[in-house]
Amino acid sequence: MQNTVTSNDQDITEFLKPAAYNAEVFAQIIGEILQTGMPVTNKAIISVLITRLEQESDVAQLNIYRQLLEKVVNKTPDDLAI
Repeated sequence: MQNTVTSNDQDITEFLKPAAYNAEVFAQIIGEILQTGMPVTNKAIISVLITRLEQESDVAQLNIYRQLLEKVVNKTPDDLAI
């Protein structure tokens, strides 16, 4: 099975670049997804972030996960403007 990064995923990566403190966490999440053999998609990233939010107790780490989740959800092209 081949893992590919779509243009949407590249767009998300570009969008998150300015937030350097989130970059390491984002890279860990991408690595975690790739290790499972699944493609890196917005849905997969959101799923991992929600799981981490449910399991984390450190307030600082929770804020990082929330910020990343907010950026990914706001960047997701699934919501078409009608």
